[in-house]
Amino acid sequence: MPTPRTVSRLRSPVGLGRAAAALLGIVVAADLFAGYAGFKLYDVTGDLMNGATGSAVLRRSDAAETLDSLAEKVHSGAMLVCVIVYVSWFVLVRGNAEVFDPAEQSMKSWWAVVGWFVPFLNLWYPRRITLEIWDASSPVGARRSHLLVNVWWTLWLLSLFADRVGGLHYKESAEPGENHAVLQLSLLADAVEIAAGVLAILVVLRLTRMQRDKALAGRAVPLTV
Repeated sequence: MPTPRTVSRLRSPVGLGRAAAALLGIVVAADLFAGYAGFKLYDVTGDLMNGATGSAVLRRSDAAETLDSLAEKVHSGAMLVCVIVYVSWFVLVRGNAEVFDPAEQSMKSWWAVVGWFVPFLNLWYPRRITLEIWDASSPVGARRSHLLVNVWWTLWLLSLFADRVGGLHYKESAEPGENHAVLQLSLLADAVEIAAGVLAILVVLRLTRMQRDKALAGRAVPLTV
């Protein structure tokens, strides 16, 4: 007697999608806080660069560095929680894409996790997987525009590059003038990361809605919570 074939099941992406979008919003708020703290530090290093002295400017400098350190911790904590939920959502929608259109998925499913963390490969693998999920989740016969994903990923890479360069130089810098220039780059990185975060929210919400709509459009595969 033949063994019954296991039927793949869709899982609802709505709950995790909303959670991922909300946490991305918290990360954006943390970026805004980091930008504010960075600006305060940028302001006081400008005064030091211009020759300001005395206890008042030193107190401002200490307060700005403390605020900047707090902002970094808040951002790191928010990012950690967000990454866990976001990757969980990403794995779920990748699994649904396998049900919608297995032929569209050119990479093994475990790359949906590993691809984010392998150096160098994480510069393009997540985008590639996202586009394959996007195409599999699109309505049949619909035009598949990748503009939103491509703009989001470009801004994300730019923010990573600016943040990495600024962070490395800031650790090596000792003169106020050098720190001032580096903080300009850090502020730019914060601004780009905020924009990337907003677009990431749109990607999550759009892809979640696409999968939900496609599942409810009459597919024979059942949708589970």
